[in-house]
Amino acid sequence: MWTRKLIELTGWKPLGIAVDWAEFEGELGVALPADYKELCEVFGGGVFSDSVYFLGRVEDRAFDLPAQWRVFLSVDRDSTYGDVSAVDPYAIYAPGGKGLVPWGSTEWADAYYWLVDAERPGDWPVLARAEDGAWHRYDMSTSEFLYRVLADAGFSPFGVARHDLGTTFDPASGDPCDGRPG
Repeated sequence: MWTRKLIELTGWKPLGIAVDWAEFEGELGVALPADYKELCEVFGGGVFSDSVYFLGRVEDRAFDLPAQWRVFLSVDRDSTYGDVSAVDPYAIYAPGGKGLVPWGSTEWADAYYWLVDAERPGDWPVLARAEDGAWHRYDMSTSEFLYRVLADAGFSPFGVARHDLGTTFDPASGDPCDGRPG
């Protein structure tokens, strides 16, 4: 339902990307949320409203969820600066544990994650950090959260609709078959 609302909101033509999730889900040790996988198959990865960055499963490493999660995990595990985490008081999810998996951000330094617990593999709450560093938990799907960010000006502090940026999507790949209506 929420993915359909995002398609209508952006005027996007679904790409129907076939994604083999098995390898990455095997690496994570948990299955990704079904609605997120649907979003990736429809949009790929890219930028909504020129300001909301969505990580999908694409060749462009900057918008590829597995590539970005691996970088975050590597940095989080780096002990060069002691036991400090960029996502304090949390940690980046490591297989079999509990932590955050990044899936989006904004140009204003907002960051969107899932709080993943290997002992609760079907539970994927959205944890969002505002530019001021405050954490907010949302017990809703990824697609609902993204829709509210883009369409609900009152979705504080994350609603970008109040900035009147329009509701567009630009794919990461730069592919001429970019899903825009012809």
